[in-house]
Amino acid sequence: MNSLLFKRASALAPILMSLAALGIVISYAAMFGVARQTDEGTAAHLWQLLMAGQVPIILFFLLRWLPKEPKRTMLVLAFQLAAALSAMFPVWWFGW
Repeated sequence: MNSLLFKRASALAPILMSLAALGIVISYAAMFGVARQTDEGTAAHLWQLLMAGQVPIILFFLLRWLPKEPKRTMLVLAFQLAAALSAMFPVWWFGW
């Protein structure tokens, strides 16, 4: 069952981190607009920390589960990458 691998913290944490990063971008845009700022604020730094913090967790997940369950691991990895791309898209779109 695919859902068993999704219950692992190393599988779920990067997805939740991406969703939090997306929430930060959307809330910042809703509160302050999409105009470019001269200085990066707290929201930008939090976004960067959340996105960069996923990398070691994803690597750990891959090293731990890829040899045991390759198909399920790749499915979870696809969800993790989709979540990360969804958090990156608004930043690219608005040119921040």
